Amino acid sequence: MTTTSLREPRTLRGVLALPLIGLVRLYQWIISPLLGPTCKFYPSCSNYAVTALSRHGVLRGTWLTVRRLGRCHPWSDGGVDHVPERAPRRDHH
Repeated sequence: MTTTSLREPRTLRGVLALPLIGLVRLYQWIISPLLGPTCKFYPSCSNYAVTALSRHGVLRGTWLTVRRLGRCHPWSDGGVDHVPERAPRRDHH
């Protein structure tokens, strides 16, 4: 599980992502326990979503999550698939 917390949005992009992160957390607390461990990937798709949203914000985080969910199908081998790091900011002088 990731160390990202709902209580620690570090940037504006993190604050804007909080409602979506909250929805994923609700899924993790309510629906996921009923389904049992079914994810072929590490970290799980829901943990990936929380990390992607926290790290990259709503737009890119959602895009990364949708891409990950698209790779989660019966013919997938799964495996380790971490959220990419943010690219360093470039200064425009």
